[in-house]
Amino acid sequence: MPVEGGSSSGSASAARHPKQKRKAHSLSIRRTNSTEERPPGILRGDMLEGQDSKLPLSLRSNLLDLFGQIEREFENLYIENIELRREIDSLNERLTGDGQTIEGGDPTKGALKTKASHSTSQLSQKLKTTYKASTSKIVSSFKATTGSRALCQLLKEYVGHRDGIWDLSVTRTQPVVLGTASADHSALLWSIETGKCLLRYAGHAGSVNSIKFHPTEQMALTASGDQTSHIWRYMVQLPAPQPPPDVSAPCDDDQDSSDREEGEVDGEGPCEVPTVRVPTATLKSHQGVVIAADWLVGGRQVVTASWDRAANLYEVETSELVHALTGHDQELTHCCTHPTQRLVVTSSRDTTFRLWDFRDPSIHSVNVFQGHTDTVTSAVFTVGDNVVSGSDDRTVKVWDLKNMRSPIATIRTDSAVNRISVSANQRIIALPHDNRQVRLFDMSGVRLARLPRSNRMGHRRMVCCTAWNEENQSCNLFTCGFDRQAIGWNINIPALLQEK
Repeated sequence: MPVEGGSSSGSASAARHPKQKRKAHSLSIRRTNSTEERPPGILRGDMLEGQDSKLPLSLRSNLLDLFGQIEREFENLYIENIELRREIDSLNERLTGDGQTIEGGDPTKGALKTKASHSTSQLSQKLKTTYKASTSKIVSSFKATTGSRALCQLLKEYVGHRDGIWDLSVTRTQPVVLGTASADHSALLWSIETGKCLLRYAGHAGSVNSIKFHPTEQMALTASGDQTSHIWRYMVQLPAPQPPPDVSAPCDDDQDSSDREEGEVDGEGPCEVPTVRVPTATLKSHQGVVIAADWLVGGRQVVTASWDRAANLYEVETSELVHALTGHDQELTHCCTHPTQRLVVTSSRDTTFRLWDFRDPSIHSVNVFQGHTDTVTSAVFTVGDNVVSGSDDRTVKVWDLKNMRSPIATIRTDSAVNRISVSANQRIIALPHDNRQVRLFDMSGVRLARLPRSNRMGHRRMVCCTAWNEENQSCNLFTCGFDRQAIGWNINIPALLQEK
């Protein structure tokens, strides 16, 4: 949760609402250079020499390690299988022996047989469950290792903030640029193609927690820990595009990136760039941190969400407060507007999200939804008639606006989910996690891919937000995290859907 005041990572982290950082417990296959389990004197190179193969030696070596891990896992399962079988046989022998001492007419004999059958069935089911779960995790981990790079390629890294990045967004007008909001009290605009910083907004006195762009004009809306939201204009000129980076080099996707310092980022911050310090309009009605803000359809009104448990609706032209949307029992965490209708959804730490309807100017209605068991970190609209909500309870739920009594799909994950986004054209959900992972799902809850993460690419601390940019056949996903950087990814949508 973004903070009010100080700009350092330590202070920002300390002032967040307490959130336990959960580590993923999923089984992963890790490469090793160990030779302890091989016969003495036999090294990997010796094992590969003389074999007729067109694969590079390094790739064959990595494959050998992976299959060695798989073999050892199956060996462990085999040993466990044998032990379970021995237990079953021992139980059968004991029950059979007991049964022989009982006369045929004794009615308890049937009960003994039933007990023996039930116990054997339970052990057999345990064996099957253990075997299936372990092998499925092996296959899943191996698939993620080999397939993620082909489906999701790193496009560019955007480095320049001095503190964690809470939010990011892509402009909806030309020129198309990326905007990031940071705990360092600033918002930056970036060239998507070159990764160059184009403009800096420094009008806030606290952490910048959210950034959204006007649907038709070159204006940005930012929310801050200084209890205000700012509307400001920008003018940028895109630099000449640079040749694409070489992404063909192999990377250690299964290696943890914790060998680097958490605050360390490659590259240098932006050089001297144009700076905007005075907003066009300042919205000042909240009594606490403003955590998020968004434009209503048409861009004439904006909605803001605050830790004072209220959301406010403002007129852009006059900066006047139109409605104070109250009802949440705890701090708000996010707000989002529908792309084509006057609908607003707010989420809160009270485990609920609320749908506000402003389509009738004379009256606005509200509906409360209680589908989660922990903080609802975000709830967003899709282009269709759906709402997607994410929570600290490690679930994401898809709802139908026409029938919101129960979700139409539930995604269960291994880590808290932060600010999610849904692609407009393909309706793919991008989930940023506390455990530094980013996963992609379709609207029915089927997992499509996991973004690669290694010591060369990906985030080194929790991922806070995702945002999509779709143009023709190309599809880019942008992520940001508390490691002070934003990352652009090229998502191969046709291949992704084909694998599904």
